[in-house]
Amino acid sequence: ETRAEVKELCLVPLNIVSPQKNGPLMGIVQDSLAGAYKLCRRDVFLTKEQIMNCMLWVPNWDGVIPQPAIYKPRPRWTGKQLISMVIPKEVSLFNGTDSGENAPLKDEGLLIQAGQLMYGLLTKKNIGAAAGGIVHISYNELGPEGAMAFLNGVQQVVTYWLLNNGHSIGIGDTIPDAATIAKVQVHIDEEKAEVARLTAMATANELEALPGMNVRATFENKVSMALNQARDKAGTTTQKSLKDSNNAVTMASSGSKGSSINISQMTALVGQQIVEGKRIPFGFKYRTLPHFTKDDYSPEARGFVENSYLRGLTPSEFFFHAMAGREGLIDTAVKTAETGYIQRRLVKALEDLSARYDGTVRNSLGDIVQFLYGEDGLDAMIIEKQKLGILNISNSAFEKKYRLDL
Repeated sequence: ETRAEVKELCLVPLNIVSPQKNGPLMGIVQDSLAGAYKLCRRDVFLTKEQIMNCMLWVPNWDGVIPQPAIYKPRPRWTGKQLISMVIPKEVSLFNGTDSGENAPLKDEGLLIQAGQLMYGLLTKKNIGAAAGGIVHISYNELGPEGAMAFLNGVQQVVTYWLLNNGHSIGIGDTIPDAATIAKVQVHIDEEKAEVARLTAMATANELEALPGMNVRATFENKVSMALNQARDKAGTTTQKSLKDSNNAVTMASSGSKGSSINISQMTALVGQQIVEGKRIPFGFKYRTLPHFTKDDYSPEARGFVENSYLRGLTPSEFFFHAMAGREGLIDTAVKTAETGYIQRRLVKALEDLSARYDGTVRNSLGDIVQFLYGEDGLDAMIIEKQKLGILNISNSAFEKKYRLDL
């Protein structure tokens, strides 16, 4: 009995899908994820030699090389064909795009039909530890062994391909072009002018207090909004200027590391530093550092970093950034201790609960805690989500999509 119990509870494949969040706990991460994303791009082609080498890494390969996507002038296989070799035939998946139009032309969204990747790029949403992704579908359709085979297969094939293709990131990936630098500076100058206007209004006592705030709080609120807008506009500008082939963008888009915020901080500007939810407070008498005059409410004096990590921070900017960073570190340390102790108390209180054969949840004394497990009696490991788009669609949209006029 104990051996059976340990086998069920401890075998790794049986823990791929978690009953806690009805989705997988394991997925493709880091280099395999970035590699899978790069492999699926439409400009990736493999020669016969390359495809033969890669095929040997496909688990349970039947020995048949698929037909090349291009015959002349030379036979070439696509990256999508290679990755399709490790997607189980039982998997069919469709992820629409926000716009929904021309997705195949732009290679947006995702369509897998019977294990064949038709269009789209594999990202964290599809092959990561995400509910409704390929790992989840493989587990539901083929069981623990099938999900494990998919995870192993993707990693082996993609890692081998990436070994020959390569992926690295350097300072060059964060350097914006001259036009972008100029645009970013315009955004910063515009919002700094807005802050100067607000400061002049507040000094002249012309600022109208917002509901539930005094004049000082209103001033801080409006200044913060203006500076955040500068950061967001600058971030959007740099995002548009970077190509899809940029290695930092590749990593952010695939979900393997980083985000658009990290990229804009490296390239455009770091932005406002926050301590205890506010701008940097006056630590000395009416000023943040001895380097500023008293009563200086300007963005620079209150922790607005207008340089990017690429350009480098001024000494005062660096100090403010260190203040915000220190708060984050302390916060993390305190949270770890607190959540750990909360979890320990929870586990101690709940450790004797079990789901019984009559469907109830009881403690060690047999007292009923729930009449039905989870109030619904469902096993969260095998719940599947299905979207019914026709439920909230308007009559006109429904007619346009489904009406057949003969």
